This record gives sequence, structure tokens and C-alpha cells, in this order.
Amino acid sequence: MNDSPTQVTNAAVTSSALGVLQERGFLQQCTDIQILDELFNKGSVGMYTGFDPTGPSLHVGHVVPLFAMAHMARCGHTVYALIGGGTAKIGDPSGKSEMRKMLTPEQIASNGESIGRQIMQFFQKAGVSPDRVRIVNNSEWLDGLRYIEFLRDIGKHFSVNRMLSFETYKMRMETGLSFIEFNYQLLQSYDFMVLNRDHGVQLQAGGDDQWGNIVAGIDLIRRTGGKQCFGLTYPLITRTDGKKMGKTEKGAVFLDPALTSPYDFFQYWRNIPDQDVGSFLKVFTFMDLAEIEQLSHLEGQAINEAKERLALEFTRLIHGEVEAQKALETARSAFGSSAGADISAMPSLEISREEFQKGIGVLDLFARTSLCASRSEARRLVTQGGARIQDQVIHDPETIVQEQFIQDGQLILKAGKKRFFRIILVP
Repeated sequence: MNDSPTQVTNAAVTSSALGVLQERGFLQQCTDIQILDELFNKGSVGMYTGFDPTGPSLHVGHVVPLFAMAHMARCGHTVYALIGGGTAKIGDPSGKSEMRKMLTPEQIASNGESIGRQIMQFFQKAGVSPDRVRIVNNSEWLDGLRYIEFLRDIGKHFSVNRMLSFETYKMRMETGLSFIEFNYQLLQSYDFMVLNRDHGVQLQAGGDDQWGNIVAGIDLIRRTGGKQCFGLTYPLITRTDGKKMGKTEKGAVFLDPALTSPYDFFQYWRNIPDQDVGSFLKVFTFMDLAEIEQLSHLEGQAINEAKERLALEFTRLIHGEVEAQKALETARSAFGSSAGADISAMPSLEISREEFQKGIGVLDLFARTSLCASRSEARRLVTQGGARIQDQVIHDPETIVQEQFIQDGQLILKAGKKRFFRIILVP
């Protein structure tokens, strides 16, 4: 088994599935890539990726594997989305500098149901046949494990020295690795073994920080006499401006509209750096590569056309056509300051007229919106000249906002050049 982290970005492949992943930038590392390529050419292959339900919603970091899985399914393969209802009770140390917060079994179960719905909705909007998608939950086989038997039958195949050689564990050893987290690799490997044994799954794919866990699963299957299996990882998607992909001033960009509004979701992609347009169109849309090539070569103001297209296509996949078009129209009207334009999709908050009659401090007002996380952040925005109310720059952090700012029963707040929020006046 080839378990070294070999770069395979430019490896010669002939199958449609690996070809698509390679062309669109999903292929980072792979075990035995030529043999896997031959296997893809022979027929349908089962592939899985895991999603631990540590929160009620997926965020855009989870969407990279979902797009890759959709491409696989479109090429005729069967994809398994594994909800980590069992492993979430321990916590994956991969890519983390400290131990995850423990959730209750009830929280994990609720999160798993919510994430499962989001995954199926994504595949439905992506045009993937339901026959090509399976959702499984590892709590089905992990919750009932007998620990002594598990250690005897599964744990004996793992070398502690080898586990500690993987980068994930090296990083955590510096800050402290709990014994409960040390079990995670055994459980993820066991997941792969169960899916291989019961469903014939031969490929596990995940982010590049999962390489150690993936090859450990392949090794376990080999040692226990299972079918030959393979591992594949996606590169870490980064922004050229150094900001973490999918992060904003208010936190992660979620798929749940209650956590990240369709307008904010749209605006995140509309405001990416110019240099990222081409690669993000390949990863986060299903657009034809020839059209992507044309859009990625636009320059100057014209590049905004490509950004708008990226935002529209991606928002349509997550929130549907109606919300995507509404976000597009709202963004255009906000930037163009079009009189009477529909801005209903803009994030909003209702505040009573009585409050404005008494007066609201500008720092308090901005801190109550998604534009600023706190009064101190609002103060920095104001003192740096980035705060506007109804297109009027606010320089004084002691400004009291009253009814004189209200137009047509509302106020439009602006942070910087591209972030807007609507305050709706109510009786």
C-alpha cells in the first residue's frame, strides 16, 4: 500500500471520474492512483466521506467534498455520506489545536438529522440521482461496540508509533492529546471496514488533514482480509488574500439560512479576491470549464461579472432560484443605490419607533447587526471612517441615531464598501 503523502495533482488518469476531479482542482493525494483509475473504468465504485455533526448546519468548508461527491455520482458511481453520530461523541483531533467541546447525545442526534437533510437537498439541487446517494450514520455500528472486544479484534492492528508519525497527531502532541481523541483513528478506520464489508465501498475521500486516518483505514481493511481499498484527499481551499476560506467577521459561512442569510451567502462569494475567481468557479459550481476559462480571464471592472456569476450559481445550489435572484437584485440595488429597488433580501432587524425617539447610540446600533460583533468592533469601524447610515459617513462614535436618519420607514447601514444591513421601523 502506498501510504506516503504523494502529490498526484498531475498524475495521468483516464477515467471520467478522476479526470473531472483533477481538472476542477479536487485531487491532492491518492493511494495507488493508477489502480484506482483502472477500477473506475471497469464500473461503479462506492465512495464515502464523513461529516461529524458537531453543529446544526454544514458550512462552506463541508461543501468541497459534497461537490466532489456530486461529480462522482454524475459519472455513475455511488456516494455514501457518513454522518458521524458515533464519532462525534469523541471528537476528531485532525486540524484542531485543542480538544473539541463535548456535545450531548441528543444534540448530536439532532445535528445529524439536520445535516443529513442539507446533504440530500444539495444533491437534489445538483441534479444527482437519488439512486446514487446513500446516507449512513456510524452510530448504528459504533454505539453498541464492546470495548474489550474492539481492542482485541481491531486495536491490535494499530501501531502507536505509526499513529504518532502522522502530522495531525504530531501537532496535537504539542498542545496535549487526550486518550479519548487517540481512539478516533481506530473508529474512523472501523467505519471504512464496515462500509467495505457491508456495502462494498472501496474509496474514502476527505480533506487533506484526513490523510492519516484514511490510510489507517485502508491498512485495517488489508489486515482483516477485505477488498483492496483506496484513499483520496482534496487540497485545502484557501483565499489569495490570506483570509481563511468560508470565514467572515461574524464567523463561518453556513448553509442554514437562519445562520447565514442567502444575501450574506451571496455577498461572501461576490466579494472574493479577483485572483480566486477561476479556481472557485471550478470547485463551487458545475459550470462548463470552457465558460469558466473565459470568465476567469476578465480584468478590471469586468471581473465583477465573473464574481456575480459565481455568487449566483452557488447561492442557487444552496438556497434555490428564488432566493438567489432576490440576493442578486438586492446586491445590485444596494451598490447602485437605485431608488425604489427591492432590497427585501438584505439582512434586517426590526426596531421600534419608540427606541429611535429616545435615541440609539451608533455603536449599539451597529453591534446589534451582523455588521459588527461587538461595540469595540463598531467603534473601530466608525473611527476608521467605514460606517455609513443612509450613505452618510459617521465619524463620531458618540453619535446618537434618531428619527432624522429614517427614510421610508427604514435605515440602511453600511460597513466598508460591500456590507449592508437594513433596519426596519415598527410601531
